[in-house]
Amino acid sequence: MSQEINTEKIQQKKTVNPLVSLLPIIVLILMMVVVVILFGNDALSGGSQISLLVSTALCICISLWYYDIPWKQLENGMKDTIRDASTSIVILLLIGMMSASWMICGVVPTLIYYGVQIVSPVLYLFVTCIICAAVSVMTGSSWTTIATIGVALIGIGTAIGIPVYWAAGAIISGAYFGDKISPLSDTTILASAVADVNIFTHVKYMMRTTLPSICITLAIFLVAGFVLAAKGISVDVDEFKTVLESKFNINPLTLFVPVVTGIMIAKKVPSLITLFLSSVLAAVTALYMQPDLLREIAGDGCDGWQQLAKGTVLMLTSETHINTGYEVLDDLVSTGGMFGMMKTVWLILCAMCFGGVMVASGMLQSITKSLVSCITGRRQLVGSTLLSGIFMNLLTCDQYISIILTTNIFNDAYKDLGYEKKLLSRSTEDSATVTSVLIPWSSCGMTQAMILGVPTLLYLPFCFFNYISPLMSFIYAWFGWTIKAPSAKPSDTVNE
Repeated sequence: MSQEINTEKIQQKKTVNPLVSLLPIIVLILMMVVVVILFGNDALSGGSQISLLVSTALCICISLWYYDIPWKQLENGMKDTIRDASTSIVILLLIGMMSASWMICGVVPTLIYYGVQIVSPVLYLFVTCIICAAVSVMTGSSWTTIATIGVALIGIGTAIGIPVYWAAGAIISGAYFGDKISPLSDTTILASAVADVNIFTHVKYMMRTTLPSICITLAIFLVAGFVLAAKGISVDVDEFKTVLESKFNINPLTLFVPVVTGIMIAKKVPSLITLFLSSVLAAVTALYMQPDLLREIAGDGCDGWQQLAKGTVLMLTSETHINTGYEVLDDLVSTGGMFGMMKTVWLILCAMCFGGVMVASGMLQSITKSLVSCITGRRQLVGSTLLSGIFMNLLTCDQYISIILTTNIFNDAYKDLGYEKKLLSRSTEDSATVTSVLIPWSSCGMTQAMILGVPTLLYLPFCFFNYISPLMSFIYAWFGWTIKAPSAKPSDTVNE
């Protein structure tokens, strides 16, 4: 994904003060805390958006009247970040369409039906993490992995009595492992390109911190499976299967849809095309396999082909509520379509506005550069890079922007201290890529919460891989493992 962020054309008559720059951030954090207290899991329904807009307004006021920064510069900053997020927004809408069509056409119910008969509750978390990791490595996309196999796996977990927050943690941990180390991943490509490191050198170097992180994660999920099983799981799997059969046409033929989708991914068909074609194929399958459900969605007022057409359009675009008579299953098979993603789109736009003015005003750079000036050694260097990746995710709400800004800010520091560029690219990915999904108002956090139906703050404690990764990277830096001693002349790792 191409991202262009120009941090050099910032014009102001006064030097940006890091302490003043912290004011919008402090206001945002305080307002977010209040929103979570007041609204809880409904924080994305408007409170978070207002918090971001108020913080954006404060940043603009400081920029205009204290630093004399031209309004056009701030406006362009917002436009640039929203433009960079536009592809992600379209992908998000298509994911909503695809997830709904996969559910109604029978793909997800069929996977759940057979999955509950195969997967053991004890090994569920362990196996789920491995499956999502494998799929993500092959696709290079955590979003696609979670929107497809992730949705089915969380349904299986619900059917066998696994708490949804544990299931979401295993799914996200596995998906972001693949997103982080796959050569097909856009974040992997971006991090290596911005740091000017050969992508395979970058991946190989990352494996030294990533493999221990995923191994520890898998061990935690394995132990957790035994603990959860020991507490007892009171779910009638046979009843779950019976209800599924009564409402959906459970047929292995529906799995033709994910097979074709997998082929398109393997052929490296662009994400937008893959998601759209997969949705169309699922809609056609629904017309053939689940006509009664489409009629139920359409309701009264028309019949025949018009009722089927109306049901198909509503399935793809609107919220649907299928009444199965089984409460747990009702929540699981309900879909939001493209409309269900609108809260997330709304929040992304507000978040991009905040990130755009923070960058355009120079406030973000002033905070991070003040930290860089205090760096004198390896531990401080890597630690600051890791913190910057997380900090950028908090403020810019976008992992791509975080990767670019973090790399650009610390590039000279790594050169001056004589450390390899691949250490910079690894440290950036060990933080910016994996922690984005842990932030409720980031594009990743909002998207996965909507897809899985689990609030970010609920699944956050169970995404072990996502916070073990930056911790592992810092441990390696603390002891100097896999890190070459500073050279008199910084080495060029591009041709390694």
